[in-house]
Amino acid sequence: MPLYEYYCSQCETRFELLRSMSLSNDLATCPNGHERALRVPSVFSAVSKGAGGETAPIGGDSACNTCTSSSCSTCSLT
Repeated sequence: MPLYEYYCSQCETRFELLRSMSLSNDLATCPNGHERALRVPSVFSAVSKGAGGETAPIGGDSACNTCTSSSCSTCSLT
């Protein structure tokens, strides 16, 4: 069953629910009991392992976006 994120505008709480895909867009009740919470886009992180076992983010905002090095092997951010 997929995990979806919802936002309650009454108490400004962001929470997750395991729901079937057929219910994913239905309004939800937040942990504080408020009804009518809306589904929001999920934020997630993905990483990759290099040959040396180091991990690096895949896509999105990463240190590599601001690196001024001409090569990853000489970058001080890795």
